[in-house]
Amino acid sequence: MESSAADPLRRIVFISLPENLHRTIGSLTVDPSIRMPVELPPGESVEAIKDLSWEMIVAGMLKVLAYRPEHEHAAYFRRFILEVKPSIAEELSGTAIMKARNKDFDLAEEIFRALASLLPEDARNLVNLALAYEEHAEAYEQIGDERLRDEYVERAFEAYKSALRLEPDSTEANYNAAYFHLKQRNYGKAVGHFEAFVNRSDDSRRVERAKAIMKELKAQDLLDNLFKEAYDFIRLGKEREGIAKIKEFLQRHPNVWNAWFIYGWGLRRLGEYAEGREAFLKALKLGGTQADTYNELAICLMELGELAESRGQLMKAIKIEPENIKILSNLGIVSMKEHKPGEAIGFFRTVLAIEPADPIAKKYLELLTRDLPQSPSAN
Repeated sequence: MESSAADPLRRIVFISLPENLHRTIGSLTVDPSIRMPVELPPGESVEAIKDLSWEMIVAGMLKVLAYRPEHEHAAYFRRFILEVKPSIAEELSGTAIMKARNKDFDLAEEIFRALASLLPEDARNLVNLALAYEEHAEAYEQIGDERLRDEYVERAFEAYKSALRLEPDSTEANYNAAYFHLKQRNYGKAVGHFEAFVNRSDDSRRVERAKAIMKELKAQDLLDNLFKEAYDFIRLGKEREGIAKIKEFLQRHPNVWNAWFIYGWGLRRLGEYAEGREAFLKALKLGGTQADTYNELAICLMELGELAESRGQLMKAIKIEPENIKILSNLGIVSMKEHKPGEAIGFFRTVLAIEPADPIAKKYLELLTRDLPQSPSAN
């Protein structure tokens, strides 16, 4: 499933090779009866291709494998690519990792999809694809697009499942899947994958980290279904149901900072800012000194008119996550409310330098440059 309606193979054309061509590449004899995929440049026609190369054909084959792994000639394309470019997997993995770091998620994901189809017995490419999907989901979360955030979380989940079907004992797949479920507050599954990792890994540093996380989760009794249900209810916009669940959890486990965070999150989404403020302060007191906690507390303080206190919490958050655009946007909004337009413009421009498509920063920059009065709301 692609988030864009456009067919990713819309510029792929299949070209017939000369009938008299029976060239051998390594152990592969080129079959002229199989038409070769080639990607046309934007706006170009088949006639524009004058110098067809094996590299162009390989690129077309990789595109087909990425989006149509069930293609009738997929097995032939795999053999062809690996004969023409034996080191292609290593080269493309490095390129895709760099693209993901530079937030070029679409290209990174396409490359990892192609590699997963090119080497269908190697779970590492599926793990890398899952990690790229996770980063893409986080980018959408930062700009407040929950629909696409959820879509990419689901893609990551499916990629991890595929990797673990291939290699159930893979330490890399289990370790990363554990962290994935940890971020989704699905603590039972996180512990299961951490245990699988610990039982098979010889990486002492990671093993100790995994054991420490499991110990904390079990000590705080975060495996309770009430916690997961509360988080899911609130995420899906059913705040009242989620708050009821987390209050029930807190009656049994009053010293779990994560639960106070979830409670405050639900209250903040309902606009109950004073109660949300107290919940986040409780989470901080119990050890939840995370960027998200400071940011959520700052939103409550901002809506209560406590702007100096809100700014202070946001500064604590930005020290932890300097490129978090939600926090930077909220600093811009505090500056607007404090009638400091120049400072606000600086924060919003920083957001756009990190994420050029961010709608909140674009909206407020336009308002500031037009000098129009506006009562902003935090995110």
